[in-house]
Amino acid sequence: MLEKLLPIEQRYEEISLRLTDPATLSDNEQYRTLMKEYSSLTPLVEKIREFRQVSADLEEAASLLEGGGLEPDFRELIQQEWTEAKDRHQALTQEIRLLLIPRDPNDDRNVIMEIRGGAGGEEAALFVGSLFRMYTMYAESHRWTVEVLSQNPTELGGFKEICFSVNGDGAYSRLKFESGVHRVQRVPETETQGRIHTSTVTVAVLPEVDEVAVEINPADLKIDTFRSSGAGGQHVNKTESAIRITHLPTGMVVECQDERSQIKNRDKAMKVLRSRLYDQMAAAQNAAIAADRKSQVGTGDRSERIRTYNFPQGRVSDHRIGLTIYRLDSFLNGDMDEIIDALITAHQAEILAAQENP
Repeated sequence: MLEKLLPIEQRYEEISLRLTDPATLSDNEQYRTLMKEYSSLTPLVEKIREFRQVSADLEEAASLLEGGGLEPDFRELIQQEWTEAKDRHQALTQEIRLLLIPRDPNDDRNVIMEIRGGAGGEEAALFVGSLFRMYTMYAESHRWTVEVLSQNPTELGGFKEICFSVNGDGAYSRLKFESGVHRVQRVPETETQGRIHTSTVTVAVLPEVDEVAVEINPADLKIDTFRSSGAGGQHVNKTESAIRITHLPTGMVVECQDERSQIKNRDKAMKVLRSRLYDQMAAAQNAAIAADRKSQVGTGDRSERIRTYNFPQGRVSDHRIGLTIYRLDSFLNGDMDEIIDALITAHQAEILAAQENP
């Protein structure tokens, strides 16, 4: 194992030297690129070096035990050291294998999330608002920022749909498993007979991409302007600041009317369009690569039911990993890490299993 890991250490040392080179220090772009790689390799190299030391300790203890002639007390001590070193050796092997899993290139990106009401009418729209609040509070707990890109509110305080960005380190890596159908079971306030209604909401999680990642031909775009129809005081219906962009090759339509500036609305709409196109391309590539293997945490298909929020029982059930927790209120207040951590662990286990059984 150490021989296989040697090139990683060598690359790490090479980057370390280049980072002190005046030529590198004077080139900001090169320095940032190397520093990013250096930072990503550091946790792995630290584990590799610990693994090497533990392997040496294990070998030395084994040699002493095999040699014989030890005093009983000393032999007991060496046996204990060998056992501890063996346990740590096995743990480090697993930790290194996890660190060697190819990283999702989108994990460091910001996120664009789209939440839409499905079956259930106004009750579904109200739950769109509940999920938006949940993700906003989760983002705040991780010191990420949230910006609404577009919204279609209802009279009772819900949303037919809402689109927003989440910006911060690791946002996509932790939110990407939220794509899919979220089901809510509760008694609506308008229900006079106390019957439980089931509604659905669809969540899409898209990595935010820049212009370099997705090139869009301006000739492929149809851009319309119209007057805002939402809240906005005197501004509403006075100027055509709202933007509707249609991507002609795919038929994708993006609207944005939250800003008073037509330019800002256009920038936001283009940001959403780029992310949708990137997501479409990535989905096609992933389907081709893994056509014969379905991830343990689901395909990420927005038509797949992933989670149920049951209010009468106070539970949240994630159907992909069979995990149920009985603290619905705190979960909807943004305390989501228990389920998200479990999803990440299941995903890693699936990848390791695929590597062992290609």
